[in-house]
Amino acid sequence: MQGDMHNSPIIKQTFIAGPCVIESAELLDTVAAKLVEINKKHGTDIIFKASFDKANRTSLASFRGPGIDKGLQMLNDVKQKYGLRVLTDIHEAWQAQPAGEVVDVLQIPAFLCRQTDLLVAAAHTGRIVNIKKAQFLSGLDMRYPVEKARSAGAADIWLTERGNMMGYNNLVVDFRNIPDMLGIVPTVIMDCTHSVQRPGGADGKTGGDRRYVPQMALAAKAFGATGWFFEVHPTPDQGLSDAANMLELDRLEALVEKLIQK
Repeated sequence: MQGDMHNSPIIKQTFIAGPCVIESAELLDTVAAKLVEINKKHGTDIIFKASFDKANRTSLASFRGPGIDKGLQMLNDVKQKYGLRVLTDIHEAWQAQPAGEVVDVLQIPAFLCRQTDLLVAAAHTGRIVNIKKAQFLSGLDMRYPVEKARSAGAADIWLTERGNMMGYNNLVVDFRNIPDMLGIVPTVIMDCTHSVQRPGGADGKTGGDRRYVPQMALAAKAFGATGWFFEVHPTPDQGLSDAANMLELDRLEALVEKLIQK
């Protein structure tokens, strides 16, 4: 299926931002307050993102997060205190129901996007299901995960581009995947920070290069992306997950401004 960017309906731009993993309530407050500030100033509706568990860390010793019970409570606190919509990722089918009681968007990690039981469980919650494209699949291949979620009753399905494997420890982005996926669903997100990762390429952890995040975002806009995903942190080099590719929180607003310009 080939997407037609010129004849596609106008879709409200979608922004997703937040720290890779829940590190502390203080971090969530800092990021959420900034997102509220940007939303009020620019009329955006940035969705707050954070993971309660990073189940696919490179090393067993890596920080994973507070776990589902405490993590969902902390995400619910953000939702209630700041009035933000909230997104988190799930890794096992049983997590869908409790997570769906709190968050507005359930995200399916790229490595798990073909896991039938996970997709079906997420669809059954009635929440938006955001499926990240696997690093080993093309954009056109994503019609099969979408079919699984749709057949299970998902009301709204998004797809997210996050690059493809290029040899070892590196990713490249084929931006043609964006219009291809727009032929499958109307909402296609560009994951601008995970796309600059170097998976497992930093001595037992994932590396990356945040310098290229703005270019990833602007290139995706040129290819018709309807939304953008940024992992952000006030001091990303001190972050406990994805430190090398998270964007500095104080750089987010300027980038959002560029992306919402006509």
